[in-house]
Amino acid sequence: MAFQKVRKAVIPAAGFGTRFLPQTKAMPKEMLPIVDKPVIQYIVEELVDAGIEDIIIVTGYHKRTIEDHFDNPSTDLIENLKMGGEKKKPLLESVMKISTMANFAYVRQKGPYGNGTPLMNVRHLIGNEPFIYTWSDDFIAADPSRFKQLLAAYEKYGYSCMASVRAKSDADYDRYGFAAGNEIEPGVIDCTTIIEKPGKANAPSDLANVSGFLFTPDIFEYLDTVLANLKDGDEFYYNDALKLMLKDGKHVLATEIKNGKYYDTGNKLEYMKTQIEFALKDPSMNGDLKEFIRGCRFREESDFVLSTIFLHNFD
Repeated sequence: MAFQKVRKAVIPAAGFGTRFLPQTKAMPKEMLPIVDKPVIQYIVEELVDAGIEDIIIVTGYHKRTIEDHFDNPSTDLIENLKMGGEKKKPLLESVMKISTMANFAYVRQKGPYGNGTPLMNVRHLIGNEPFIYTWSDDFIAADPSRFKQLLAAYEKYGYSCMASVRAKSDADYDRYGFAAGNEIEPGVIDCTTIIEKPGKANAPSDLANVSGFLFTPDIFEYLDTVLANLKDGDEFYYNDALKLMLKDGKHVLATEIKNGKYYDTGNKLEYMKTQIEFALKDPSMNGDLKEFIRGCRFREESDFVLSTIFLHNFD
């Protein structure tokens, strides 16, 4: 059966990034670099590679830098790079490409606190189409990409799909939502319920829902219901809409993203880990960086051993 093509994606990016203050006082957390590229650009490039044409970014008053980044480069920058000749040509091509990757639209977030609000803010732009909803500060590096895997599941079954990864530690069970239901094929669960932060003892599976979603447009009807029943001080979450969908017999799939690794750049420690890993994969610097790490002084011998093991994975 042929289902409606997925052409649009929504990226909520209105948060204050308080965990990275004071750095994020003036610069959005989505613009924090991984080596030489902002986090949000990794997400956009992955969407475009999966065939997404329209990208809607939900922002706040303090996020103009994101709009500027995906706009045409300034005449001054272009002229400066042209003056650099062949040496600067790759840089010129890379900055010129950014604004033409997709059709970008920006919506200012307004409404109650919670991750359901950005969805309602873009409803008029999504219309009656399936779409991808994904965060701006985490991603899964996978082959095929997580969005291609989500699209493959949607094209096979026609249902809303949640990107999922296998829990790696006991702490994961206290951080993420987990899917309960029938495994209709390896790594794909047809959910009967979604349990938030169940703890390892109460987890119905080891599939943690993280990083991205493919929603069918009927989610908006259920968001309407959740919003209408909010009381003063309540937070507005899309998970409550998903639970209503399941209660109504709608299908939602937890889809394991295979051959991938989850990166959460939304906290300082994981951000630094991501920086180091990606820098060690960069041929222009990985040799010097390895030597720097090997030459660092360690208080404990065990720290030196761990760093050696870590570097061995990149040799």
